[in-house]
Amino acid sequence: METGSQPLTLIKDTDRLEARLKEIPKEPGVYFMKDANDQILYIGKSKYLKARVRSYFRDRQGHTPRIAMMVMQVAEIEFIVTDTEAEALALEANLIKQHQPHFNVLLKDDKKYPYLCITWSEDYPRIFITRKRRKNNSQDRYYGPYVDTGLLRRTLHLVKRIFPLRQRPQPLFKDRPCLNYDIGRCPGVCQRLISSEDYHKTVQRIAMIFQGRTQELESILTQQMEKAAERLNFEQAAHLRDQLQGLQSLTANQKTALSDDTVSRDAIALASDDQHACIQLFQIRAGRLVGRLGFNADAQSGTPGAILQRVLEEHYQTVEPIEIPAEIAVQHELPEAEILAEYLSQRKGRKVAISTPQRQIKAELIEMVERNAQYELARTQRFADRTAQSLLDLADILDLPEMPRRIEGYDISHIQGSDAVASQVVFVDGLPAKQHYRHYKIKNPEVRAGHSDDFASMAEVIRRRFRRYAADPAKERVGNLDWPDLIMIDGGKGQLSAVVNELKAMNLLQDLRVVSLAKQREEIFLPGESLPLSTEAEQPGIQLLRRLRDEAHRFAISFHRKKRSDRMRRSRLSEIPGLGHHRQKQLLATFRSIDYIREASAEQLTAVPGIGPSLAQQIYDYFHPAELS
Repeated sequence: METGSQPLTLIKDTDRLEARLKEIPKEPGVYFMKDANDQILYIGKSKYLKARVRSYFRDRQGHTPRIAMMVMQVAEIEFIVTDTEAEALALEANLIKQHQPHFNVLLKDDKKYPYLCITWSEDYPRIFITRKRRKNNSQDRYYGPYVDTGLLRRTLHLVKRIFPLRQRPQPLFKDRPCLNYDIGRCPGVCQRLISSEDYHKTVQRIAMIFQGRTQELESILTQQMEKAAERLNFEQAAHLRDQLQGLQSLTANQKTALSDDTVSRDAIALASDDQHACIQLFQIRAGRLVGRLGFNADAQSGTPGAILQRVLEEHYQTVEPIEIPAEIAVQHELPEAEILAEYLSQRKGRKVAISTPQRQIKAELIEMVERNAQYELARTQRFADRTAQSLLDLADILDLPEMPRRIEGYDISHIQGSDAVASQVVFVDGLPAKQHYRHYKIKNPEVRAGHSDDFASMAEVIRRRFRRYAADPAKERVGNLDWPDLIMIDGGKGQLSAVVNELKAMNLLQDLRVVSLAKQREEIFLPGESLPLSTEAEQPGIQLLRRLRDEAHRFAISFHRKKRSDRMRRSRLSEIPGLGHHRQKQLLATFRSIDYIREASAEQLTAVPGIGPSLAQQIYDYFHPAELS
């Protein structure tokens, strides 16, 4: 039975639901829940597919809100049968990584904890700290998230002193290395004085530190030092000795000795309330604590054991097999511990044991991990309370029916009309949601160098943001995650009036709540009101709006500066006959700056793709006119 071109959800079409459930076999495998648009909502695994899938539609009263919402949207069920449960787990992991279904996202990415990234995809890998896991290249590796940010930064600083690494993201000079090469801190990456293969070997040693394999690395360096001494290569032996001493200093600072030094193991525990689950994972290698990772999850997403199981599955999917420990101690019994252990054993190539310790050393270790999770939960609760208080105060100030979940902030940036841009930033539940941020280039021909119009620019941005809703009045708004509960305009009554008039023209004003926040006195203006609201500058709700305004301002300015810089760089090159936009990009990608292009010889310019000898000579002559006379 269908409505229009889309099938009904299975909950509303009981005959089709029963027929589909009968088709599912009693075998291990992976199942897909899809919506009416054929989008994958959820991917799961089970030892018995039929029983697991049927449970979603039979015992609906016991579902968490997250699963209940998912079940209401299911319009189709598909499955893949496997031979074993471990194969199902491996297949599920790959499919989740490939499709990233919305309801499979357990861990919250709140940018609180940093990662260490090694860009293995590059000829000369970079090593840096980041709070965002980018998925641009599958070869790049992320280690973490690390709870102790200060320790991570100190560790990376010491690593760069122990091993010769590239110290700058971009070369300081075009034709020679900088001081870091002279003092032995960098192997001359910018001038390719070290081969890519040799540099990779250096970075592989560094990766061992963040994999918890420092003791193994020390053993390798000791052997190499002794062999160098036997060959009478005392300079290399002294260099390896210095690296060993640096490693020993590093491990002395970052490790805490534990009583059991015979096995490498991970220990995981959580602390939770009705909303938040804070998980801590301690990495113990050779009896020493080498890493403490932190995760946050929705406490309603499952039982404590189920949450720990999903955290472990997601974590070990991203690590190399050698990083998987021989033992994993868990606070609560996992619902599918045997399947996970078999899967990890297959990846590691040797047995991995998962246990729930009850006594002695391992139980004391779990208690320590849980105690740390409790501290993290208390910290999360304090932060959540402050955020909730801000949202509640803002709802009270603006007389909103409920706390605003999605708030959008807009700002304009330009210099006397030139390179005019706008920003859209989004806060969800009081926190920045950077995946929803958006830039706009102002297209209004009246806004140009020497003539600015912030009112018209703001109206243009709002029109472009909401025009799809104006074109389709029946488009769903209630429950639509893209529809804002509140819009904040950076500016005063003029900017607010321009936005209000634009929304009236699109017949959307009655469905949107819009305010503006003036810069000078931090005053809030409402549509149609000549006077600002009576508020205190330090009210929690006003502070939240200020954070939103400042973020919109920062985001707009950063984009404006980039646009202006690109224009200034291209304007010089645009004066050269025959040098189009594509070749300009090739030149800048090769030489990085106008100054380096100016210093290049005609032969060096010819090496750039698309630049022939004749054009290379034209470029050279443009920057060296004195040589023509």
